[in-house]
Amino acid sequence: MPAVTIRNLSDETHRALKVRAAQHNRSTEAEIRAILEAAVRPEGRLRLGTALAEMSRNIGLTNADVEALEQNRDAKPAEPLRFK
Repeated sequence: MPAVTIRNLSDETHRALKVRAAQHNRSTEAEIRAILEAAVRPEGRLRLGTALAEMSRNIGLTNADVEALEQNRDAKPAEPLRFK
């Protein structure tokens, strides 16, 4: 698992992290992990796969529709453009 080293952290910030960790009954390291996780993976973030699935459901797209599109796409190559 990757490790991260944080250099030049002020004493005040380190103390605040230790206090916050104690308030949450965690180690300082666990508290830092929780803070980083919340910062880069917020609960309300847009998840592309979930959004696409919801859009498909809203328009009534079914697995049969997707399979039909895939069969037609692979059956015949695209015609090249002709400029006259």
